Amino acid sequence: MEPLAGPRVRPSLTLHKPMASQPTATPAAPDVQASLPATQVSLSRVGVTGVEKVIRVKADGSENLFYAEFECFVDLNPRQAGVHMSRFEEIVGEAIDAVVLGEAFRAEVLAAHVAQRVRERQGGLRAEVSVTARYPETVQTPESGQSTQEIYVLFGTAVDSERGTRTLTGVQAQGMTACPCAQEMVAGLARERLTEEGFDAEEIERIVAVVPIATHNQRGIGTLHVGCPEGGPAWIDAPELLRIVESSMSSEIYELMKRPDEMAVVVKAHEQPRFVEDCVREMVRQVVEGYPDLPDETFVMARQENLETIHRHNVVAERYGTLGELRAELASGEHRARHQTMREWLEVPAS
Repeated sequence: MEPLAGPRVRPSLTLHKPMASQPTATPAAPDVQASLPATQVSLSRVGVTGVEKVIRVKADGSENLFYAEFECFVDLNPRQAGVHMSRFEEIVGEAIDAVVLGEAFRAEVLAAHVAQRVRERQGGLRAEVSVTARYPETVQTPESGQSTQEIYVLFGTAVDSERGTRTLTGVQAQGMTACPCAQEMVAGLARERLTEEGFDAEEIERIVAVVPIATHNQRGIGTLHVGCPEGGPAWIDAPELLRIVESSMSSEIYELMKRPDEMAVVVKAHEQPRFVEDCVREMVRQVVEGYPDLPDETFVMARQENLETIHRHNVVAERYGTLGELRAELASGEHRARHQTMREWLEVPAS
């Protein structure tokens, strides 16, 4: 496997032998990375980003391809000039061969194996690895039952230290939201026009209740992360997280749809209008209710971004914190002014 190119990767020094003399020995290149730095202070993270791999996973007699991008970091002690950059690439390749082939792909499990190897091979107190993978999934459309390929994103992050390994499982999916505010205004306009046409109040409410009311829509991008502390469960089921994300929006969307499918998606979305905030709260609710056995130290981050259609800007909502914080707030209804961030949860002490 080719090492990563970079300013720290130095070619071996080879002396060419004279024409008429015995071969001379090639002196070993000094380990510059292991030398003392001019300024002896530790570094929080040193590593590589943008390491791209195609992972082949064999399951049930078929082979699936995952495009994955890695980020690998290790802490650096104050008496070491640098890390061995080429080792990151070697470790990623070894982990892919040893861990993933022949198994169902779990990004956080792969990240954990890479992080453990990085910390061992680089001699660090702490190593952090992140994997972002795109993979195809075949689903059926709601009415015609057509098979369509959808692309989802998986995230896996692992931090390995003397305490053990904590992992973060994440997913990202797209869907559709319908704006409740504009829909209520359109419903008000419908009531006015029906009144002008001579319908009485009872008839108007019956009509408004059964006829889909127009509103503006957004394509939504939902992201959900669930993190397990050291000693927690082996993994979180990514397909279940994807189900939570898609169901938190007004409707799922599909790349290929026939006309009955289009109608089903539009009607479903307009019968379940949701703000960007509603989507995040729904993700949080489903995680809290769906994972009662996870410890309070479990981390949760829910994020929704809606791509606006009648504005030039997009809208975003997030909620992050520990599962214990979320459980307490849902039980009491009291607002917690301070929420633990993902970076704070990942930055655990080395011992």
